[in-house]
Amino acid sequence: MVRFKMGYNKGHQDCMTIQFYEKGVTTMKRIGLLTSGGDCQALNATMRGVVKGLSSNVSDLEVYGFMNGYKGLIYGDYRMLTSNDFSGILTKGGTILGTSRQPFKLMRVPDENGLDKVEAMKQNYYKLRLDCLVILGGNGTQKTANLLREEGLNIIHLPKTIDNDIYGTDMTFGFQSAVDIATDAIDCIHTTAASHNRVFLVEIMGHKVGWLTLHAGIAGGADIILIPEIPYDIDKVIEAINRRTAAGKGFTILAVAEGAISKEDAKLSKKELKEKMKDYKYPSVSYELADRIFEKTGVEVRITVPGHTQRGGSPCPYDRVLSTRLGAAAADLIMKEEYGYMVAMVNNKVKKVPLGDVAGKLKMVSPDDQLIKHAKLIGISFGD
Repeated sequence: MVRFKMGYNKGHQDCMTIQFYEKGVTTMKRIGLLTSGGDCQALNATMRGVVKGLSSNVSDLEVYGFMNGYKGLIYGDYRMLTSNDFSGILTKGGTILGTSRQPFKLMRVPDENGLDKVEAMKQNYYKLRLDCLVILGGNGTQKTANLLREEGLNIIHLPKTIDNDIYGTDMTFGFQSAVDIATDAIDCIHTTAASHNRVFLVEIMGHKVGWLTLHAGIAGGADIILIPEIPYDIDKVIEAINRRTAAGKGFTILAVAEGAISKEDAKLSKKELKEKMKDYKYPSVSYELADRIFEKTGVEVRITVPGHTQRGGSPCPYDRVLSTRLGAAAADLIMKEEYGYMVAMVNNKVKKVPLGDVAGKLKMVSPDDQLIKHAKLIGISFGD
């Protein structure tokens, strides 16, 4: 059996919301790690923070990595991890454990062979005699983490998503790295936009929530930002383009969330919208917008979709620091045997938040958010 055998390096950190562990070397700990849902740049950095925090303060440590998210926990696909697995991964994007999407609404539904997935996850947890399961993921992942907590397992959740839409934390790891990439895409469009009298649309990830498009749009100097929380009026979008043209501006750049929606469609019920989408002829909302803008203005329109590049590459320095802090705080909770929490950042302080209080909730952009007001003050249009 491979075990981490590390010396103890006592240190002290002050925090208003978490009193950090200071008791000395603890005994044996067995933890599980899994990453679920979409990948992002700082998953490895966060797992590294957890393991380094524990290995510096625990006499014996066993770490089991479940492969490909909840699928590994359901079907017992795991491997013992050693200190070598966590060496050199601070800057490595993606996840060394792999990931998959396992919809929460199907967790109580037996698989094709009749397997009870929840019971299988519990049995694999108990078989390995885990002290805690550390789960890294977004909203859907969090709901299943809370389900496992309700089933009696010791769970710590770490908030991962490029969308920054997890309720109860100011920041999720992966978000700032994605903002940097999306901003760079808009920056690159500026140079070609300035050379042509065209309208350019840059489609940013975000089906339900617009934090990524909002931040990248402002940072990249977009003229129009369209997000799901503020349904757009196409005539208002055209007005904003025409104002720039009248002011002698040769181009207009729109940052468009993939979940941006018109005011007309926003008034439809879910059933009505689903029915309408059956005959939808466009690959995404940006292509529909491009057609409507061209029809109304006659100006050439070009579309750029950075797509999954926004999830890729190395984590930015901000995310490396954030992930290290969240991982270390998770290790601290494990040593104190405080389970059933999400580790959050609130006002730049680490805070433990009960999973039951936040699971299933989305952190949306409010149309009254101060950031929206400031963007409008400098002339950015939201099409409303």
